This record gives sequence, structure tokens and C-alpha cells, in this order.
Amino acid sequence: MADLRHKHHLLLPEIGGQGQKKLAAAKVLVIGAGGLGCPILAYLAGAGIGTLTICDGDRVELSNLQRQTLYTEDDIGKPKAEAAALRLRAMNSDIAVRGCSEMFSFRNADELVESHDLIIEGIDRIAGRHLINRACLAGNKPLLSAAASRFEGQVALFRPGSEDDPCYACLVPETAEEDGLCDRDGVMGPVVGVVGSLAAGEAVKLLCGIDPPLTRAMLIADLKQGTVRRVTLQKDPACPVCG
Repeated sequence: MADLRHKHHLLLPEIGGQGQKKLAAAKVLVIGAGGLGCPILAYLAGAGIGTLTICDGDRVELSNLQRQTLYTEDDIGKPKAEAAALRLRAMNSDIAVRGCSEMFSFRNADELVESHDLIIEGIDRIAGRHLINRACLAGNKPLLSAAASRFEGQVALFRPGSEDDPCYACLVPETAEEDGLCDRDGVMGPVVGVVGSLAAGEAVKLLCGIDPPLTRAMLIADLKQGTVRRVTLQKDPACPVCG
């Protein structure tokens, strides 16, 4: 049954049986089950990630349905983490899905990060991203970061333990002001679908060991211009977090 479900992965030499076994053994934490989290979670569940944990303290609202495709009108008012977990279990009963209906915070950061192989965040607050960044550095866990606003979004992978790899704070200082908030600036629905799919693809590549990884680089998708480009990221030797 598993071979039939994942036959199109098994046909890919870069994944095959060994790669699918790696996905089945992987434990991935997704922080944020909103516009970005929905496609990330859907594709990771479909890919057969063995254990998925969803961390989100929000509830489903009517305005979410424009872009958050895991939910229906019947889910309005329900905790996102629980509603998303229920939907993912219906999509793939072979995987373990845990819903954590609370915000990622100092209180739960260490426990959540420590028990997973890869951390993916798709939240829209800079302060929250910095908390996640510090927790991943402390736990020596890779962080895949996705963001979107208006017609554009970006994906970047931060891997601690390398002298050359930057952290999120090298890119955005902890003193930076909030920018690009969907609730303030708006976002075209398909943008989060494209960016979330790019993030899910990078997650599968990383877990399967497919080259080239998204190392010291960021993918930027601009749906207004119809472009996807890759830009180089530099480590800040004076970064107060990882420098």
C-alpha cells in the first residue's frame, strides 16, 4: 500500500526507496498553520513524513479561507492546529500528526525543537522568527523559513554548525521593525501556495539529501512579475546571535 501511495517518489532516482524511508523516519515541526503552513503541511503529509507536529495557537477565521486551504467553513472557530491535524490524518493515515494548539514561546521552545529533525516556520512576526532562530541554534537544528506578503514571498534555509552559513538574524537584525504583515498589507492567495510549495520541496530535498540544498541562499518568488530568483546570503561576522 505504501509503495502504491508513493510510487511517483519511488520512480525518482534522487528519492527512491531509500529516500522514502528517510521521509518516513523524519520528524518535522511546522510552526504556523496559516497561509504558508497549509501547503507546507499538505505536501509533507503527502510525501509521507513520518511525524508531523503543528504548532499554532490561532483559531480558524472566515478571512483565512481565501488562502488557507486545509480549512472549510465548518472549521471556523476551531483551533487551527487541531483542524489541520484532522485534515492531514484523513489525507494520510500512515503518518503521525500532532496538533499543538499554543504559540511557540520560551516555555515550549526547547522541548519542541529538541524532538524534531527539521523546523519549518511560516509565521508573519519578526519577533517570533527570532525566537525560533535562537531555539534552533541552541538545539543545533536546521530551520526552513518562509514568508509572504502582497504578491511576493521568500524561502531560506538556515543550518547551524557551519562557520559559513548565516542565521536568520544575519539577514534580519533582532532590532528590525515588523514588515510585510498580511493582515496589514494583504496577500494574493496563490502567493502563499507557491511559496509554501517551494518550502515543502526544499524540506523534502534536505531530508532525502538531494543536491543542491538551499545553502547560503534565498528563493524569492514574485507572482506579479512572474519570476522566481535565487539570491546569495552572507553570514554576518558581527551577528550577536551566531557571529
